[in-house]
Amino acid sequence: MSAPRRVAIIGAGVTGLSAAYHLHRAGAAVRVFERSDRVGGPVHSTRDGDWLVESGPNSIQESSTELTRLIQDIGLDEVRSPAQAAARNRYILRNGRPVAAPSSPPGILTSSLFSLGGKFRLFGEVLKRPRVRRSDVNLADFVRSHFGDDIVDYGLNPFVSGVYAGDPEKLSAKHAFPSLWKMERETGSIIRGQIKAAKQRRASGESAGPPAIISFQDGLGMLPLALAKQLPPDAIELGASVNSLVRSADGWKLVWNRSEQTQTESFDRVLLALPAAALARLSIGSLGECPLAALADIDYPPVSALFLGYRREQVSHPLDGFGLLMPQKEHRQILGVLFSSSLFAGRAPAGHVGLTVMMGGVHRRDLGTASQEQLTKIARAELAAVIGVTGEPVYARLRQWPRAIPQYTLGYERYVKAMEQCENQHSGLLIGGHVRDGISLPNCLSAGAKLARRALA
Repeated sequence: MSAPRRVAIIGAGVTGLSAAYHLHRAGAAVRVFERSDRVGGPVHSTRDGDWLVESGPNSIQESSTELTRLIQDIGLDEVRSPAQAAARNRYILRNGRPVAAPSSPPGILTSSLFSLGGKFRLFGEVLKRPRVRRSDVNLADFVRSHFGDDIVDYGLNPFVSGVYAGDPEKLSAKHAFPSLWKMERETGSIIRGQIKAAKQRRASGESAGPPAIISFQDGLGMLPLALAKQLPPDAIELGASVNSLVRSADGWKLVWNRSEQTQTESFDRVLLALPAAALARLSIGSLGECPLAALADIDYPPVSALFLGYRREQVSHPLDGFGLLMPQKEHRQILGVLFSSSLFAGRAPAGHVGLTVMMGGVHRRDLGTASQEQLTKIARAELAAVIGVTGEPVYARLRQWPRAIPQYTLGYERYVKAMEQCENQHSGLLIGGHVRDGISLPNCLSAGAKLARRALA
């Protein structure tokens, strides 16, 4: 019997842990190297008495049977926390007041979110024919060609601010939202493409409706911890900085250090599940080359997540939704606010509510790194104006990400090609994660599973 394949995974975020989990189940000998002192990257939850605060993502869409199966297999099904009924609405600010986004075709007709012209463009979009574009376009122009300006301003713009903290006028349609790009090529109409995708999900036994939004009893941070728990006790090295990767006769030599002590280990495969800046710095080769140096140019705008707790009577809005997003045309200072305690149970003490105010992003980079005092002052003024919050918060906690979310901007193809070229030139070296496979949590989990399959091939 041959020895198990030895695989090094650099990065213990969700992608790296997912890869390690699938490889371990397949019988490979895995080692995970993480520079920080904990696993999970931005996926981290903090329980402070009766308050529960997320440092990064606040929810995950249960978008596939594979994800459902993973949750069951790693023992999280019993602590699965579905979104509450109170979170049914998605609010978008228009003319200074929150308007619930329509959730059905009849709702579009009666909604005040879109103009009459915008509504006509929505229903006329189903007549679009398949289109093969010769070159990539920015996401705003792509959506505008289907639905017009009104949908871009009050549908796409706030959505992109909430997901990417970015600007749809700069993002690549092909790379930021590849599913829409594919729908246009195959069906012409985005609406017909979505109907087709729903039918395909139904035919495969999956729900044709929107994916369930879930978390866990003690927050999303339970996910990376549960993945790590499935690995052997000595599989993960925290506080480990990888200095270089050098090709050897039978695989790869990995040089890493911790507490100024340098160590060397040999592996058959090396998987890179790192942010762009770390990939750009990584020495790969005997001459200290950095073949991924171009990735240093990928934009990661800073984002601040300020969690504020209030007594329920301090907020006049019913908070009957997921949250409230701010279109750029409304000229607000925040990206949006999540109604955290409405979204999931157990996020705030009885008689209180928790709100997560998102600030920063590509349009207000200064607020991604500002002080808590300054951010709290801005947040209080904004919350008072848009959802009727009064008085001072009774609880506050700030988490900032100086490099938060990679922007899949026009021209992103060159970064994808740099990663492909690096893999082609270095057999047994594989790259995946949010810099390549999409930024959502399901994307990152799938990226890890894909890396594991490639490593075993």
